Amino acid sequence: MASVRAVLIDIDGVLTVSWEPLPGTVAALRELREAGLGVALVTNTTSRTRASIASALARAGFPVSAQDILTAPAATAAYLADRWPGARCTLLNSGDIAEDLAGVTLVGAEAEGVDVVLLGGAGPEFGYAELNRVFGHLQRGARLVAMHRNLYWRTDDGLQLDAGAFLAGLEKAARTEAEVTGKPSPAFFEAALSPLGVGAGEALMVGDDIESDVLAAQRAGLTGVLVKTGKYLPQTHRAASGTPHHVIGSFADLPGLLRSAQ
Repeated sequence: MASVRAVLIDIDGVLTVSWEPLPGTVAALRELREAGLGVALVTNTTSRTRASIASALARAGFPVSAQDILTAPAATAAYLADRWPGARCTLLNSGDIAEDLAGVTLVGAEAEGVDVVLLGGAGPEFGYAELNRVFGHLQRGARLVAMHRNLYWRTDDGLQLDAGAFLAGLEKAARTEAEVTGKPSPAFFEAALSPLGVGAGEALMVGDDIESDVLAAQRAGLTGVLVKTGKYLPQTHRAASGTPHHVIGSFADLPGLLRSAQ
């Protein structure tokens, strides 16, 4: 902990819920900035672009810009450019994220010759007809690329189903396995650390999802910090595949955790 030079931070459920700041999170992030730590906000959110997220957070008082944010859609665009340049992709997602998918060739779900099915975040768009269409493309040989495997997230109305619940069914039905580009992919954490100029051993990952945020980061060499806000559930914590390095009540407690390690 004493060697920490940068902090990766999940947004939804850690800094905010339904884009409203959780108590003490704005002040805590400002304290990290003032301490000279590198900061990157890393999110599987697929309902907003980086610019839109930065604008919402800045209005709430968080000292961030779009350059501080890595989204699963932005990571997906980089992944496709590297692995499948020029591929014809059909996107199933809730929200307009085209700006963060620059360079990706998007076609409608009714199009023929689809090379890649992109699965983003779940919402009303995930009806039977839409899921059945992408299932058809998968049967015809299209690859399945998922921006994340999140099963649910927390809003003001409680826990809501996310794309991971549908992804599991598509994988089983189509007898395929998705390539995941957001958390918990190791490449996602590497992409977040690279602009900060630090190695995994010099960074913390703070999240409310014990598997995709915290334990995935620990497997990638980062120090994991689980917060008991957002989607955190005691039963999920107890049943997890591993043990977080640190558990704190909320992100507001992080500066104190760091100070205690000095």
